[in-house]
Amino acid sequence: MIEFCMPSLGADMEKGVLVEWKVKPGDRVKRGDIIADVETEKGVIEIEVFVDGVVEQLLVKQGEAVPVGAVMAIIRCEKEDAPPTGTEPHVEKIGEKKDSLDQPPEPGLTYKACSIAKHRETHPLEQPSEAKPLVSDGKNRLKISPSARKLAAELVIDLTTVHGTGPEGAINRSDIEQAAQTKKETKKAPAPPTGFQDKMRQAIAAAMARSNKDIPHYYLETRIDMSHALHWLEMENRKRSIKERLLPAVLMIKAVALALGDVPELNGYWIDDRHQPREGVHIGFAVSLRQGGLIAPAIHDADLKSLDELMEGLRDLIIRTRAGRLRSSEMTDATITVTNLGDLGVETVYGIIYPPQLALVGFGKIMEQPWAENGMLGIRQVLKATLAADHRATDGHKGAQFLDAINGSLQEADKL
Repeated sequence: MIEFCMPSLGADMEKGVLVEWKVKPGDRVKRGDIIADVETEKGVIEIEVFVDGVVEQLLVKQGEAVPVGAVMAIIRCEKEDAPPTGTEPHVEKIGEKKDSLDQPPEPGLTYKACSIAKHRETHPLEQPSEAKPLVSDGKNRLKISPSARKLAAELVIDLTTVHGTGPEGAINRSDIEQAAQTKKETKKAPAPPTGFQDKMRQAIAAAMARSNKDIPHYYLETRIDMSHALHWLEMENRKRSIKERLLPAVLMIKAVALALGDVPELNGYWIDDRHQPREGVHIGFAVSLRQGGLIAPAIHDADLKSLDELMEGLRDLIIRTRAGRLRSSEMTDATITVTNLGDLGVETVYGIIYPPQLALVGFGKIMEQPWAENGMLGIRQVLKATLAADHRATDGHKGAQFLDAINGSLQEADKL
């Protein structure tokens, strides 16, 4: 059995609210399937499953606030046998104090092994499908007819919330139907304002305050001659339709991804007081939201993608970010962040690292500036690039090599 836990969708996240389950007990799921929507300070995020298996139990009800790391569901792996009738897997109860050995989840980590040694009471959202005259709510024995129990399972009704009107408080079919109607009306009711912008600002403030407090930043800045890259980009875009044209930001993202191959020490995290490099290059690209705030979802495996694939992925990511349709992996997997404020006229960007990442790259506006080369003075299209990096993991020498690698890639844009 695998415990599906509330994922950490950012260093500033402490809990999330379950908006909706996309699955029910008995459903077969595959790696990458969306199984739930969770509301955080950054919006509603689609939560993915990272194993193949069958949903055994859902332990959290819609609208319930769940702390990071708490168990939300039980999933039986493909190779495991179904538990004998009348038995339930032992899982950690939501809200119960964790063992001191439990560690905070790493980025992207949403599962932990189910420990059969922990004999704790469970509170499944869905009741077993077998007809039984009695149901336990953990305190009392509830009386319910077999037909009512079957109907409750079909309509996804939590029996512990149903008031029985039969003899001695027994639950009958009419009680289940009334509970289903109430649930339907509640779901249709308009949600009250959530103060999204205030929550977003609070989340950003918490993450940046932690970053400034805990991370010893060092900053580097360089100027990059973009004349050759922009000339190549202009020639390339002339061959394309408007929808297929590339933006300069795509060249910058690819250059950063390739530079991480030369200086892999900047690609990864600082967790548990140690440097943890990652092989996958997942570029977090900062996207501003129309209602205020900032999110930097990940472009996965950016070093392996072509410029066309990066352009398509970037467009899709920006649209879904502003529409509030991001996946949990896009919120957790970024190994470095890129922010580009050049389109707003900013010349130089000095960023703050988003923990537990190790670095942030900032790009400003491409501007005509004097440029001396081989004793000759001319005018070039110049881009200022900055690096904010964690001094616990790397030093200025590595940072300088990284910026130089970015510059080298941009001088050969036709090879990106």
